[in-house]
Amino acid sequence: MSARVLEKVYDPREAEARWYAFWLEQGYFRADERPAAEPFSIVIPPPNVTGFLHIGHALNNTLQDILARYHRMTGRSVLWLPGTDHAGIATQNVVEKELAREGRTRQELGREAFVERVWAWRRQYGGIIIGQLKKLGASCDWSRERFTMDAGLSAAVREVFVRLYEEGLIYRGDYVINWCPRCHGIRGYPGEALPPPLPAGGRGGGRGGHHPSRVHAGGYGRGRPP
Repeated sequence: MSARVLEKVYDPREAEARWYAFWLEQGYFRADERPAAEPFSIVIPPPNVTGFLHIGHALNNTLQDILARYHRMTGRSVLWLPGTDHAGIATQNVVEKELAREGRTRQELGREAFVERVWAWRRQYGGIIIGQLKKLGASCDWSRERFTMDAGLSAAVREVFVRLYEEGLIYRGDYVINWCPRCHGIRGYPGEALPPPLPAGGRGGGRGGHHPSRVHAGGYGRGRPP
């Protein structure tokens, strides 16, 4: 029986990949339903599906990982729920830049074809940030990974917002909105009223510019309006 040779220099790429695969195979991160165990759960703040991890993600998720692993060791039933956010505006911009390199625009493509192109982009590149979380050793229950545009989640969000509105806990109000002069849209909720375009030479701040008018933008605040 040949003994395994211990390498002179520690190679984290080999060791971390091997042990993480072992943890996943053993199901150590799965949230098991044990009636006698006290539950503990964290919903990961979903990173943008278009993005890459930065140092803020690394710090935030490391702290969550510490909590999840600590409470597992105390015997609690732990769920660290992973997922990604659709990042609609950022994703649209990325796809439009791809189309521009092809000499096309979203208007030429048409709404349905453009939406399908966005979904295709998400399917191809959307897993990058999840792969980076796994490289960090995040102990999420990956069997429960969600995406904010999943049908079930979208229905749940509508249900909760309608219920909170009917109970008077949130209200629609007038808010200053951001108008994007490039894509001719507002940075806010779908279905909001579109303000008129900025006049030539008009003022605008930031990349998209802040539209000076106040419109019924559909933003939500807690409590009754004053």
